Amino acid sequence: MEFSDAVRARRMVRAFTDAPVDPGVIDHLCDLARRAPSAGNSQGVDLLVLEGPGQVGAYWDVTLPEPRRAAFRWPGLVAAPALVLVVTDPDAYVRRYAEADKAATGLGAGEDAWSVPYWWVDAGAAAEHLLLGAVEAGLGACLFGLFGHEAAVADAFGVPPGRRIVAAIALGHPAEDAPGRSSGRSRRPLGDVIHRGRWETP
Repeated sequence: MEFSDAVRARRMVRAFTDAPVDPGVIDHLCDLARRAPSAGNSQGVDLLVLEGPGQVGAYWDVTLPEPRRAAFRWPGLVAAPALVLVVTDPDAYVRRYAEADKAATGLGAGEDAWSVPYWWVDAGAAAEHLLLGAVEAGLGACLFGLFGHEAAVADAFGVPPGRRIVAAIALGHPAEDAPGRSSGRSRRPLGDVIHRGRWETP
């Protein structure tokens, strides 16, 4: 598959069959994710893989307890056989930028020194690599946020203190699903997105 085809084919899949995903395929997708750009080569992104009914079910028990599932709009999402949690370590960036070759930036002083916290940027890049890899592998994937459940999930799965769970990505073989509420929005024309030389409002 050509890269441009994978980009155009990528969408959020919200329903999955119960067929398992080969662990080797998941490892390959995680390998793609770890090769994403990283500020200062800080490599502060980790991936927590949950596979099978026991682990994936434990995630949903924390975030969407059984009594609430009946009213959940996307029951097919809960059927995903694997979840990958994208976890970032802000302190890895602070430590890296305190090293001699980066110290002049001042970014080693602490998280507050970063006007743009690149641990979020890098986590997003890792997630996108994984999402595009899923398309190439013939799988469906859906990235979603943890919001108010982040601390509970971190506690349930032993995520070290100070790490942040940026998102969860459901992985599996796609089943028929309804489009999301936002899917009907058209993309902005390229001419509205690109600004050359000076910002010009179309």
